[in-house]
Amino acid sequence: MVHAQHPNRWIHRRSRLLLAAIATVGVVETTFLTIAKLTGGDICPTEGCDRVLNSPYATIFGLPLPLFGLLGYGLMAALSTAPLWIDPDFYKDLRQAVETRTWPFMFGLAAAMVTFSAYLMTIMVFEIHAFCIFCTASACFALTMFVITLVGHRWKDLGQQAMVGGIVALLTLLSLMAIYAPIQANPVAAPISGETGLAITTTSGPAEIALAKHLSDSGAKLYAAWWCQHCHEQKQLFGAEATALLPYLECDARGQNPQTEVCLAKSLRGFPTWEISGELYPGVQPLQRLADLSGYTGPTNFRNEDG
Repeated sequence: MVHAQHPNRWIHRRSRLLLAAIATVGVVETTFLTIAKLTGGDICPTEGCDRVLNSPYATIFGLPLPLFGLLGYGLMAALSTAPLWIDPDFYKDLRQAVETRTWPFMFGLAAAMVTFSAYLMTIMVFEIHAFCIFCTASACFALTMFVITLVGHRWKDLGQQAMVGGIVALLTLLSLMAIYAPIQANPVAAPISGETGLAITTTSGPAEIALAKHLSDSGAKLYAAWWCQHCHEQKQLFGAEATALLPYLECDARGQNPQTEVCLAKSLRGFPTWEISGELYPGVQPLQRLADLSGYTGPTNFRNEDG
């Protein structure tokens, strides 16, 4: 058993205040991002940031990812300041007990948060291929808190702490892999042969992404062709990120993943044509009309529609 004996260094005296300060900054950042996601606000300074925050990875269990960061930072702020609110002159034993018992929880929380951040940074770089300053800042906060919980307390057994940190990191990683498995089972970046038509130049907002997911989950279908200008207009209304989530069926044999037989069986009059609840709706459809036809009840502040 390895015991660490250290003098009462400044980091031991100030570690809780440092953790509380970083956690408070994290609470402010994630509160700002959570409100922006829920209200559909456009707060990204760069296109890359917008792509990351509006990607499928930015939602967990139907809730915005920053909300979970807010809970983590809030809990860290509460744990780190808990004994500081207890008057040592009157409740010395209680303060010491809270001081001792909160450190393992802070270490475990910091280990989970830094693992979470490392996983998401990997997704940002290798899956989304974009840079988000908010995500990078949050990852730096999480890493700093983990280092402080490791060196800011006189742990009796560093080997045991390493084992605990490893277990927490492994459980966090396995949970994230399970949560994001549906997204990773359908990678967007996989190269597929066939024509794709004009590039989508608009960016999706939270409302467009939520509507696209709802249409896909509800069994709706979009019959289109890669060369069709009106189909491109329909995609432009959704934006690049949401278009990737649409229940899209390519009706031209030269396009990607063509399903010409399915399209022919529908006796379509033109492209694009939506099928919602068994009814066909030809032509470019406003997003609000698609929302009404499909029973969508999420946010409707669509950023790419006129008016």
